Amino acid sequence: MNHLAIIQRAISHGDRIALRSQKGVHTYRELIAGSHNISAALLDSANDLNEERIGFLVPTGETYINALWGIWRAGGIAVPLSMSATAKELQYTLADSQIKRVLVADESSKHLSVACANLDVQLISIDRLPLPRDQSLPEIQSSRRAMILYTSGTTSRPKGVVTSHACIESQIQSLIEAWHWQSSDRIPLFLPLHHIHGIINVMSCALWSGAEIDPYPKFKIDSIIAKVASGNYTVFMAVPTIYVKLIEFLETLPPSEFASIAEGFGAMRLMVSGSAALPASVHEKWTELTGQKLLERYGMTEIGMALSNPYVGERRPGAVGQPLPGVQIRLADDAGNVLKETDKGPGEIQVCGPSVFKEYWNRPDATRDSFDHDWFRTGDIAVIESGYFRIMGRSSVDIIKSGGYKLSALEIEASLLDHPAISQCAVIGLPDETWGEIVAAAVVYSKNRTVDCETLQNWCKDRISSYKIPRRLLGIQELPRNAMGKITKPAVVKLFSN
Repeated sequence: MNHLAIIQRAISHGDRIALRSQKGVHTYRELIAGSHNISAALLDSANDLNEERIGFLVPTGETYINALWGIWRAGGIAVPLSMSATAKELQYTLADSQIKRVLVADESSKHLSVACANLDVQLISIDRLPLPRDQSLPEIQSSRRAMILYTSGTTSRPKGVVTSHACIESQIQSLIEAWHWQSSDRIPLFLPLHHIHGIINVMSCALWSGAEIDPYPKFKIDSIIAKVASGNYTVFMAVPTIYVKLIEFLETLPPSEFASIAEGFGAMRLMVSGSAALPASVHEKWTELTGQKLLERYGMTEIGMALSNPYVGERRPGAVGQPLPGVQIRLADDAGNVLKETDKGPGEIQVCGPSVFKEYWNRPDATRDSFDHDWFRTGDIAVIESGYFRIMGRSSVDIIKSGGYKLSALEIEASLLDHPAISQCAVIGLPDETWGEIVAAAVVYSKNRTVDCETLQNWCKDRISSYKIPRRLLGIQELPRNAMGKITKPAVVKLFSN
């Protein structure tokens, strides 16, 4: 039988442990058998699902893997659903992808029941499937569609990103090579499994390698920290928010408890941060506490991972490194002109290679508009500094165009958050007749702290001069204060313009 590559890999791992959790252990052989049973139930004597979209909403663990692989092995397109989605959001996904059947665990979301009832979609309990039958499975070519993941919908309604099996295999193999995945690796999996970060970077890379996964329904800091201190993990992947929470947790511990946990993190061979920009201050603080240099990377649903700091070499805070194996990257200006290799940008990141997605589901116009021939236009703006890419932000929301300069709202936010008096902030561009846009910041002060506007302006200028932020200062708005002179709510402060 012509198995998919990831299934062939799992078969070769045999009785190695694939998942180890409080519920017990599950081998690769058991995953192959479990996914076969689901395939047979979905086929129900048919020869092939012929790319029928099958939704599934099941918790992290062996059941999730069985569902995903079972759909693939039966010839279906897997559509992972979000455990936290509302009924309206689920209904949109089901309708848009034209799903008629959804696999669910008995403890699944009540919102899903409402959405399925409204659309007459069949709910199939994965815990109550019929007994295995003697069912042959179809041969699946790697060129066939494999999965639809939905974008966050920041600029429009979420779009279904269609990836083929070949695309997924390319994404996995690129990370296996770049991050030196090994069969001896052990990794906790607590990231949501309707996003590429959890599905590909953690789960699929681990299973391809023959590694062990420790699944969690969500990030449980006490349980995970205890296993870190015991040396259970060799690889760790998380989003910046989780690293911030871990830093806050570690800084509250007495030295006797801190030492073993810091040592556990420090002993891991790889720790990765992604899905959002990692402030340089967080990167540096983590190294200070644990000795670990986090590896930051860049990717998105449509392309998998595209850029990464090196496994061996400098992991530069605030940068996302260089193109991953098999990935081609170029920058283009606002007019679509490709920048020369000697140009540093800024420019839009465009990506080409086998890891790039196939299409947006049922959106041929959006698919066409997102490509320049074979190059996917990400909408993300970057500069190249000493050979490393640095992300400035989304062209639609994070780039402030002032007097001919492109200023990164993300970079200014990061510099503000480094100030001890600032606990939260958001930077936006405000319309201005002279400069096009000016930079404004909404800031929330730390407890019992305040800071004047001029200090903030100078603080930012000293830290982001690489972006040529001009020296001219605009008028400063009055900060709202109570009768005692204390700032009472976030203040909008005009910072810079050209």
